[in-house]
Amino acid sequence: MAGGIGSRFWPLSKTSRPKQFIDILGTGETLIQQTFRRFLPVCPAENFLVVTNAEYKDTVLEQLPALKPEQILSEPLRRNTAPCIAYACHKIKCREENATIIVAPSDHLISREDEFIDQIKNGINFVTQNDALLTLGITPHRPETGYGYIQVSDKVDFMDITNLYRVKTFTEKPDLKMARVFLDSGEFYWNSGIFIWSLRSIISALEKHLPEVNDLFSKGNKYYFTPSEKAFLSKTYSECPNISIDYGLMEKAKNVFVLCADFGWSDLGTWGSLWENSNKDTYGNALNGKNIQLYNTKECIVNVSGDKLTVINGLEGFIVVEADNTLMICKKEDEQQIRQIVNDIKMSKGDKYI
Repeated sequence: MAGGIGSRFWPLSKTSRPKQFIDILGTGETLIQQTFRRFLPVCPAENFLVVTNAEYKDTVLEQLPALKPEQILSEPLRRNTAPCIAYACHKIKCREENATIIVAPSDHLISREDEFIDQIKNGINFVTQNDALLTLGITPHRPETGYGYIQVSDKVDFMDITNLYRVKTFTEKPDLKMARVFLDSGEFYWNSGIFIWSLRSIISALEKHLPEVNDLFSKGNKYYFTPSEKAFLSKTYSECPNISIDYGLMEKAKNVFVLCADFGWSDLGTWGSLWENSNKDTYGNALNGKNIQLYNTKECIVNVSGDKLTVINGLEGFIVVEADNTLMICKKEDEQQIRQIVNDIKMSKGDKYI
């Protein structure tokens, strides 16, 4: 899934080039390139599908040259994750009714990739032998208010897997007090937004829990892989509700399971999470730029483009980001205001800086 805008990473992430298409960690790979490479041990390149907004199709093909144009599923409108997944699953059904499917965001960080792949393989083994909707839960390390949580119930015995549980509840992002309760209980895990299921199981679940979405995309079976697909999608997405797969399906289904693990995961949803996952200098500064000079500065994240000389003196705990024609300086503790800042700028100055 690669259709998001990443507005919390403004001004580096903009509508014209969202964060999944940016080398935001300075590794030489964009986030979508990392995601593609990460899954190659369990999925050959010809079996990838990338669902993205139509305006990003060329960017995906540019960054993932191993893919063919027909592997890019172009959404005409943003309608959240349930329509995105329904579209992909019904298109897969036209070619391979016995498919096993992994659904993953394109912009997450995973630092221990070998361990991650081991969990994915365990998940594939489970869903191919059971009518199950499986998600990956991440062992929490702190009372995080920026993630949704999964509460587990009974442990499930399957082969030699020791970290498989039934899901009791999905919980939206909590406040700090409740996040501390979740952490202390030992029953709650961060919701990674990564799913594994058989095509048969997910289609059955869509029919039961999201019939209005399922019916819309099931009508496309005679249009998928034809020149008429684009017109069909334009009509379908205009009629489709905006709904997440968590809210619309996973919270309602009874056959939902979770693999609980810790493989160095972050959704890189904020500048703060980027700072936490970046290499830092002696003073805790995370730097991405070729020509940065700091004095009396600590615990900052500084991201500037090109060879621009950037001199900073006397800052502590700030975000300093320069991109194109925009410079933002913001306290890390105030980064939740960035979305509102973006909305304000859009209202006052139009889309030029967005």
